[in-house]
Amino acid sequence: MLLKTFGWSFGVTAVGLAAAAFFWGWEAFALVAILSILEISLSFDNAVVNAGVLKKMNAFWQKIFLTIGILIAVFGMRLIFPVIIVAISAKVGPIEAVQVALDNPDRYEQLVTDAHPAIAAFGGMFLLMIFLDFIFEDRDEKWIGWLERPLSKLGKVNGLSVCIAMIVLLVTATMLATAAHQHVGHADKSGTVLLSGVAGLVTYLIVGGLSGYFEDKLEEEEEREQEEEEAAKKAGKQPSAVGMAGKAAFFMFLYLEVLDASFSFDGVIGAFAVTNQIFWMALGLGIGAMYVRSLTVYLVRQGTLDDYVYLEHGAHYAIGALAAILLITVKYQINEVITGTIGVVLIAASFWSSLRRNRAIEANGGDGGGGDESEQSEVTARV
Repeated sequence: MLLKTFGWSFGVTAVGLAAAAFFWGWEAFALVAILSILEISLSFDNAVVNAGVLKKMNAFWQKIFLTIGILIAVFGMRLIFPVIIVAISAKVGPIEAVQVALDNPDRYEQLVTDAHPAIAAFGGMFLLMIFLDFIFEDRDEKWIGWLERPLSKLGKVNGLSVCIAMIVLLVTATMLATAAHQHVGHADKSGTVLLSGVAGLVTYLIVGGLSGYFEDKLEEEEEREQEEEEAAKKAGKQPSAVGMAGKAAFFMFLYLEVLDASFSFDGVIGAFAVTNQIFWMALGLGIGAMYVRSLTVYLVRQGTLDDYVYLEHGAHYAIGALAAILLITVKYQINEVITGTIGVVLIAASFWSSLRRNRAIEANGGDGGGGDESEQSEVTARV
């Protein structure tokens, strides 16, 4: 099972590291390995969130996610995306941008750094909307009860997530404009941040809205399938898990790709702290992306999210932290170690809380019907 799921990742790692050593030497080998680890640590929460979406899809779309999806993730976000940034920033064609990356890596790095406010605003707003919609939703399982209970009640107000996100964006842009006016000679990028932030918000609303629309359309069909599964169980037959397909699966796939792109912003930008060689970056981040994809499928096939119910909570809190970090980096610089550590700590805490919950349920006779919420909150508080 492990080899089947991670086989391609192991193979890409071996080929990638061997290519780095063969073409550029042992320095490239070491930096590509470091970048791979950086990408995995920064994107572990991405895998957990992706698994929550991917488990709704059928086997065909899961394969699409691992094949076409990985091509988009590796070549699109880790190689083509930085080149597009340079092309737009320097107002040159893509071929000239690649030439800049090859001939003048320092200039290439500077161009990407200059475009960071726009990138951070887009990705930050997209991730912020994911986080807000999650914490405002009323769900049976609550990880941090004292916080999530009142927020789920506030979530009944229509459009609250959008209003809060817009307020955060306005505050971010205003602070950036104020800082630019106070420091003569600093470019005022508040307008760019506003435009990019609104674009991130609109992208989330369009992709997420279409996904939700087609998902709702399939509710009747899913209910019918559930009835057929129950009938099959009574007849002693093994029910077949079909999962989401058609238009709904396509838009959920599109949503996953945009989500992955938003998560990868910090990895792409953070990679410049390690090297400014474009092909080393693409190779290292690409290897890391392969493991994130494999880990996503592994979580789905093992049913880990069902067994450890707070993992999804921890991942979404990590998303909220990453959204805040991206928006803060519009003005201030934050070390990538902090970014990766916050996500890992939150997911580890949610995993430990899930273990404590499962043990408490077993001690009480294995009643897994959600458990007592106050007891779950006490377990979480002790973590």
